[in-house]
Amino acid sequence: MSMQMDEKQATPLIQLIDIKKIYQMGDTEVRANDGINLEIYEGEFVAIVGKSGSGKSTIMNIIGALDIPTSGQYILKGQDVSKMKGDALAEVRNRMIGFIFQQYNLLSKQNLLENVELPLLYAGVGKKQRRTQAMEALKLVGLEDKWRNYPNQLSGGQQQRGAVARALAGNPSLILADEPTGALDSKTSGDLLEFLKKLNEQGNTIVLITHDRNVAEQARRVVGLHDGKIIFDQSVEEYRKQVVV
Repeated sequence: MSMQMDEKQATPLIQLIDIKKIYQMGDTEVRANDGINLEIYEGEFVAIVGKSGSGKSTIMNIIGALDIPTSGQYILKGQDVSKMKGDALAEVRNRMIGFIFQQYNLLSKQNLLENVELPLLYAGVGKKQRRTQAMEALKLVGLEDKWRNYPNQLSGGQQQRGAVARALAGNPSLILADEPTGALDSKTSGDLLEFLKKLNEQGNTIVLITHDRNVAEQARRVVGLHDGKIIFDQSVEEYRKQVVV
């Protein structure tokens, strides 16, 4: 194996270096993230797990380029995102990150294809290419025959798969899923998690944010947060052995 290949494999997709996010609430200083160091490599499937108030939503916003840290560095695919603002952050989000949220956030007055095209529209992709990529993404999630349907004509599971297609349409470096099963019944949740595993097997890098142990156990690696700090970082096999008190 060449030195170039070794170097490529040794470079993380995501590097969080001493990340701190501090809020002032009256006289109280809240350290939502308090010195987080984390590396995630291409092709990993990582769950970040923690209870409400643990700091997982804050770190999700930073990884997703929705917010920047108070201090520390966030390097995404070799690019320092931690000091970016406005349009530069938006460009990183549109070009490199596919989001799957708990709420599907599909626009009711646009059909499924138009919803899936949205990130590509924001990224400046031409109409013909946009349509091609959006249809390919819908095929991946088994919804190519529903492209004309509006969100209210789709089941909850179909809407969530539509949201996954929207996340995939731009061929992102990272798929970031924030509590993606929170609004789904158990069968649809299981289907979605199986689909995420399949995407990971195909080489997609997935970071999953959750408070649910059963959901976290579907990943390959689990990072635990408490009071803004990482309290463990282990394989899913090790995580499953933990005694829950």
